[in-house]
Parts: sequence; C-alpha cells; structure tokens
Amino acid sequence: MQSISAAWLYPLILIAGALQAWGPPMNGTLRTSLSNPWFASVVSFLPVVAALSVLWLCVPRPLPTAAGIDGMPWWAPLGGLIGSLAVVAGLLFVDKVGAGAFAGLTITANILMSLLIDQFGLFRMEVHHLNVWRVLGGMLMVGGITLIAIF
Repeated sequence: MQSISAAWLYPLILIAGALQAWGPPMNGTLRTSLSNPWFASVVSFLPVVAALSVLWLCVPRPLPTAAGIDGMPWWAPLGGLIGSLAVVAGLLFVDKVGAGAFAGLTITANILMSLLIDQFGLFRMEVHHLNVWRVLGGMLMVGGITLIAIF
C-alpha cells in the first residue's frame, strides 16, 4: 500500500503515461518521413538530449560524488539504452499493429516484467512479493491486450 504523501504523484504519472502513448505514432510518422529508421531514431532522441542538457545546465546541482560513482553498478547507465529499444520498436512496428495494440503489448510486457523485478528485488528495488491480486492483475493485462489485438 502506498503512503498518502505519494498520492499526489499519481496524476502526474497518469499524465506522463498518457503522453507516452503519443510517442510511437509520432515516431512512426518520423520514420515514414525520413525513410531510414535508424536515422529517425537519432532524430527522435536529439530533442530529449537537448532538453535534458538545458535542464542540467540550469540546475547543475547536486553533482555526482566519487562515492556515488564508485558504488554505481555497471548496469545502471544502461537504462536509457534499454528504453531506446521501445522507441525503435515503435518506429518500426506501430503502423503495422496499430497504436492500441502496440501500447497494450508494451505496457503488458512492462507490467509482467515489473512484477518479476518486484518479486526478486532486481536492480536494487525493494521486494514486493507476488500475491493472488498481483498475479490476477497481470492476467487481466494479458486478457485485455488479447482483446485489443484481436479486435
């Protein structure tokens, strides 16, 4: 159960999630317009790098400490690279399966993998064990995307 103090984050997370659905169709159009999916992927990331660079220049603190860098696991900086796989998949496949099926498949896969990450405390996450309700939620996601993909 989440604490009350975190509840105000939920609307922001819902907005971010809703906006995330815009990415694959926009990137699919970018790929079509630019013809080359790999170049389109680079173009897709340029505004992100630019925006984050400006934010970092405006608010450069706190800077990383030597202890923080030393204690960082080797895999920590690879999150963006892993996330880019979803962007490339959107560039290549969203127009073939549709925005609803694409989003549903990626979100369902995300939920199922997140349940495993929680169960085993992977990537230094706090353990949240599977229970009947979490498994049922995952099964409902699979059922929902099956309906979306078929119809």
